[in-house]
Amino acid sequence: MEQASTQVHRRVGGGPGAGSGPDLRPTGRGVLEGAFRLMTVLDEAGQAGLTSLAARTGLPKTTAYRLLRQLAELGAVERHADTYRMGPRMFRLGQGWEPCPGLRTAAREPVRRLVAATGAMVGVSTLGEGRTLMLDWAPGQDAALAPLLKVSSWPWFTAPGKAQAADRAGLVPEPLPGFWAREAAAIRKRGAAFDRGTVVAGVNWTAVAVLDGSGTAVGALCALTTVPNRLEPLADMAQRAGEAVTLRLRQQPRAPGRILIA
Repeated sequence: MEQASTQVHRRVGGGPGAGSGPDLRPTGRGVLEGAFRLMTVLDEAGQAGLTSLAARTGLPKTTAYRLLRQLAELGAVERHADTYRMGPRMFRLGQGWEPCPGLRTAAREPVRRLVAATGAMVGVSTLGEGRTLMLDWAPGQDAALAPLLKVSSWPWFTAPGKAQAADRAGLVPEPLPGFWAREAAAIRKRGAAFDRGTVVAGVNWTAVAVLDGSGTAVGALCALTTVPNRLEPLADMAQRAGEAVTLRLRQQPRAPGRILIA
């Protein structure tokens, strides 16, 4: 006798492949896992058709179709002709996420001042799932950097990723490169991390960690420029902006009845 947590074989009408064979219908946690696998692939691909999504997630085509239809009804994905893409509801939910309460608010004014003082493009990020996740971008004066405003996820070894990882172990996937311990020590000593065209050719990054009320590195503030010799002075100004963000996080009032992370 099958247990409730196992996959159940049923025929499903009304979708692609109906009547062509059994459909594996996951129950309970399996439904959530299948839905998240589909959304992860859509996030990476931008948009994709049903056949491609089924192949890339390893889901039966009828299962993928049913989950996509349900996700579309919830606004989590959108269907356009024969392709799917992320929906507006996921965008709204994603915009509200941050690694600690109030980080975006605490960073807003220091970021504005840094952009005004330097003309650099400035971002606020955090490490998650082994990647640098951009929470906010503020455009600067260099039009060549504008395309990067659309990028929400980078490898962990960007300057902001390294700045946070150097201050807080265990945030990046192992095995780490052999030089990382030495580089992390240099970042802590300088108080800033750098990337000189490694992640994006011609784009230079500097970044500093920002800390919550307990002194934990919850994110990073970064500044980007196409002029390499601007990095050192830009790092000094980014440090002051990062310190202002940290101070604002530490000054946030505690809400009654709960522990404030930041």
